[in-house]
Amino acid sequence: MNRVVLKAQDLDGYLTESDKQQLERMDALYREAMLSFSILSSSRSEAERRREEARLIDRYNEMGAFMKEICAGEPRIQVYSFTTPQENHGEASRLIAKLRDQRTQRQEFVYYTQRAYELLFNQAWGQAKSENKNYLIVKTPVALPVQNYAVHKIPNIDHEINETVMCVMLRGALLPSIIVSKEIQEYSSTGYVTPFALFKIKRDDSKHEDTMEYVLDLDRSYFKPEELDGKDLVFADPMNATGGSLVTVVKYILDLGVKPRSIRFFNIISALKGALRIVRAVDNMTVHTLWMDPVLNELAYIMPGLGDAGDRINGRDEDETPRDILQLIADYGTNIANLYRSQIRTIEETVLRR
Repeated sequence: MNRVVLKAQDLDGYLTESDKQQLERMDALYREAMLSFSILSSSRSEAERRREEARLIDRYNEMGAFMKEICAGEPRIQVYSFTTPQENHGEASRLIAKLRDQRTQRQEFVYYTQRAYELLFNQAWGQAKSENKNYLIVKTPVALPVQNYAVHKIPNIDHEINETVMCVMLRGALLPSIIVSKEIQEYSSTGYVTPFALFKIKRDDSKHEDTMEYVLDLDRSYFKPEELDGKDLVFADPMNATGGSLVTVVKYILDLGVKPRSIRFFNIISALKGALRIVRAVDNMTVHTLWMDPVLNELAYIMPGLGDAGDRINGRDEDETPRDILQLIADYGTNIANLYRSQIRTIEETVLRR
């Protein structure tokens, strides 16, 4: 197999001593929270449950304040709930709660994923302070007494989005990448549809967090380095746990001589450790995340997390032969295919031209 492998110890080498001390403190805070989890799971006393819930709320507030303090010192980590006005936080918090809930079924999970990426897009680009506006003149269904038209103004962000390439780390990242590309198309005055670069990257889940390996399969990746050079590269993956998959891909293309104009990474939830690893490892990188979770467990899953986002978006593969990218697209069904038809056509052309 033609592949590239990155090891967990390489990732930790990018962290500063201050990062490591902050992560240790966060781990200690979360261990205290887990004591409350245990009591809440076993207690039959209503009074005890109320006391423990109050302790848990205090602990989460403390962890949130600490993460906000850490991110304030690293402007390349942009957390929606830390950087937007207070009145926006309730919407993001409720959305994350629905995504976390194990009772949320697949179609509803996809719906909330779409909403999450609309918020993240607005955080990254929709608040542009450009004095220039793009005017949209829309023909409406109202034809009496004459055909009606509406005029709408949106920020002119063509210079920020019209050189974008969507870089897809396959499976769980496929639909989020399509969603962000659609948002770019809708904001572009020319209806720009991003090119796609597709990377087959997988971590070895038989290993623990501190021994993890990340394997980039070049034989099943679809990209041309010259089409990435000088471009604004955008990655969108619902979960950023360790940061290893992103760092593996980006370091590889940089080693090929690619010099991006910028790199952005969009997550619904990012672990603090993963976000820190990424910005320490990659210059010119900005992480945009709707929500930050405090820690990873020994298997490198985010806690409290929301489970396997890829399976919850795409459905679980039934056998040992995982679906390829075209099969995944086919399984999204008619509603997704119609909504994102330009993006899906571009992805299919990228895969089939090879």
